[in-house]
Amino acid sequence: MSRIGKLPVILPAGVEVTVAPDNTVSVKGPLGTLSQKVDSDITVEVGTTVCKESGKDIPAVIVTRPTNQPRHRSMHGLYRALIHNMVEGVSKGYEIRQELVGVGFKAEVKGDILEMSLGYSHDTFLKLPKEVTATAVTEKKGNPIVTLKSADKQLIGQVAAKIRSLRKPEPYKGKGIKFVGEQIRRKAGKSANAK
Repeated sequence: MSRIGKLPVILPAGVEVTVAPDNTVSVKGPLGTLSQKVDSDITVEVGTTVCKESGKDIPAVIVTRPTNQPRHRSMHGLYRALIHNMVEGVSKGYEIRQELVGVGFKAEVKGDILEMSLGYSHDTFLKLPKEVTATAVTEKKGNPIVTLKSADKQLIGQVAAKIRSLRKPEPYKGKGIKFVGEQIRRKAGKSANAK
């Protein structure tokens, strides 16, 4: 069995999971509803599992595969992870923080448009999907920080990657858009006494 695939996905309070006849899994929770089409070979069941601490039955989603073929084994872990991410997203949500490092770099959110000054001759505008909310904060003597929040892990990751691609951090001064806490590999510049 796949080590990840065989783990049950524990359902927190307030989260409902339904499996349609066409094998589409829908997860509904306090932060919204997400759905994912699952391959017809993989079986998804909503049942119960025994809690290790209390010994009581708790609601959970169990994912099973029909055979040990490499294709089935890889899909087993994949779909279990996707369902787990959806459950986590609708119950807690996901947050990504990005820092704009550079002189004069600015960020501002106007409705669903993220407006950024990234050292180019013109400002950069990015339309955000309705599932993603953004806030931009600039503290005194600090770099602007853009915070993205969403229930959809895949979508928020794509939006964050798109924002970072607008000005990737460069290795000499570290200017650009980076994730908060990300370590940029730095290079030494030209030395003045090189012959």
